[in-house]
Formats: sequence, structure tokens, C-alpha cells
Amino acid sequence: MTITLFELTGADDRRFSPYCWRARMALAHKGLWRDCVTVPVGFTEKDKISFSDQKLVPILDNDGTIVTDSWAIACYLEDHFPDAPSQFGGIAGRGMAHLIAKWVETGVQPLLTPMIVADIWAHTRPEDRDYFRETREKRFGNALETVQSGREERLAGFQASLEPARTVLRERDFIGGDEATFADYILFGIFQWARMTSRFELLAADDPVHTWRERMLDLFDGLGRLAPVPSK
Repeated sequence: MTITLFELTGADDRRFSPYCWRARMALAHKGLWRDCVTVPVGFTEKDKISFSDQKLVPILDNDGTIVTDSWAIACYLEDHFPDAPSQFGGIAGRGMAHLIAKWVETGVQPLLTPMIVADIWAHTRPEDRDYFRETREKRFGNALETVQSGREERLAGFQASLEPARTVLRERDFIGGDEATFADYILFGIFQWARMTSRFELLAADDPVHTWRERMLDLFDGLGRLAPVPSK
């Protein structure tokens, strides 16, 4: 069995995509990460993934079975490796994780992205920077530096959006309970995205979400913590 994960890469082979981190953590949860082969894909290297008939990563290739989208990858791993630890804990847990995904994608990530978008640009490959700037400035309707400016005033709104998770994490170690589940990996993905591209601190040290993030970084022999971060 050969599992290959195609991941977005930035400068210095920095794999910072929040969706690819969901897939990484799912593979680690299932005990498959150590034997997984990874393939870096730059923003402008669409030809590398043309075999998948779409243009986005992550992409999982399991001996010729191609799975695209981080949610579909998680479900595939759960269903095709049933003897490995469950990352959902059953049908109800899968439904909860799906809800968490939609909450993060519509209620949290849109607040985070404008606060780090220029920092992300600085960590893209030089050959991808024109593409990244053009597409993101078209999306936001302004220069990246203008979009990111004033983030200190917007930080409180981002932190407030985390209150559902904060409420849960005051009572338990992980969103999934005593152990991390895919619901945790969904939220962790955006924090790892920020951690690997920006020095802007998103959380106060006494925030339960900060404590949870530290736990998440140490999972699977420090898979998250060992990832590169911007130099000071």
C-alpha cells in the first residue's frame, strides 16, 4: 500500500495549507502518516494535479484511488481503515465534525484571513507571488497590505468568534472530548496556517483555546510543533 498526499507548498517547502493540515492530522490519527509520501504543489503548479480533474489540494492517492477535498479524505480514511483509531467516534461524531467544518469555514476563517493575508504572501514561493497577489487582491478588492492593516483592531472580533470552542474547552481537553478527533483537526488547521506564516499573536496565553492549541501541537510526536515558523 502506498499513500501519497499532494500538499500546497510555500517558500522553503513550507506546507501551510489549513486543509492539508486537516488531512495530515487525519492520516496521523489513523497511524498512516509515517509511511505517507508527500508531494509539494505550488500555487501555480496546477499541471501537477491535473490527473485529479480539479485544481485544489489536498489530494490523496491510495494505490490509484484518488480522493480530493479534506473532508472527503477524512471520511475515506475512516471508512477504508476501520481497524485504525476512529477520528469521528461514530455517525454522530461525523455529523458534529461536519458542523464544526462549516462553522470554521464560514464564521472563523473569514475573520482570520484578512489579518494574515500579506504575511502568507511573504511566505509563498517567489514564482507564485504574482499569482497569489493578483487573485487575493481581486477577492478582497484592495492591496494585501491594506487588507491586513488595522488587524489589531479586528483581533477582538476574531477572538469572539471562537467562543463556542472556548466554552467547550473550559470543560474538556479537546473539542472531541478526552482525545482529539477530526473536529479538533479542522479548527487546528487554521491556527497552523497562521502559525507557519505570521508572527501576529492571535490568542492570549490564558485563553483555553491557546492551551488547546498547545496540546494539538504536541500530538503525534509533535507533528504540528515541528513545522517551520517565521523567524523573529
